[in-house]
Amino acid sequence: MVSDVVCPWCVIGLGALDAAIARLGDEVAVDLSFHPFELNPDMPPEGENIAEHIGRKYGAPPEQMSANRARIRDSAAAFGFEMRTGPESRIYNTFDAHRLLHWAAEHGKQRALKERLFRLYFTEGGSPSNPEALVAAAVDVGLDGEAAREVLDSGRYADDVRAEERHWRANGINAVPAFVINDKYLLMGGQPPEAFERALRMIAADDR
Repeated sequence: MVSDVVCPWCVIGLGALDAAIARLGDEVAVDLSFHPFELNPDMPPEGENIAEHIGRKYGAPPEQMSANRARIRDSAAAFGFEMRTGPESRIYNTFDAHRLLHWAAEHGKQRALKERLFRLYFTEGGSPSNPEALVAAAVDVGLDGEAAREVLDSGRYADDVRAEERHWRANGINAVPAFVINDKYLLMGGQPPEAFERALRMIAADDR
């Protein structure tokens, strides 16, 4: 899954994928990993008001943004996730969050940290560019806090994350969520569980 921790449709896409996998049961074996994509790589650490950012980036008027937020909130709620973002929320740089996720993968905690960072941003209104918030999130999922701080302070995994980002963009991924299956199939967006279920079943049959 190529995604960003400030992407609401990534939350929804992951929920839909999980629902599809649960429906399929033993029909397919899934090994899920997360790969970096930055929606706003040039965003400063302090972030920007989300309404101003989306209005400038997409030209969306306030009433359209409000309707979109309601649709996203309801879609996420269907998978048990609470979205609390509003017009006063901020959008942040996520590069350090992706570095920490890369490190967490080495310790078998990438999925747990990914979900914790989703909640940090969308439910708690926290900043995924704040080092203290990132360290606390790492501790919450059972990772070592001092080791997490060392990763953030040292700049470790920066080259790895940038290389991965270049790889996915070079392979045509310019929006997220993107689900790359068996290195040759691509599903895009926060599709409903039924779409993931059909696709996974077909892919499993084709690859036998």
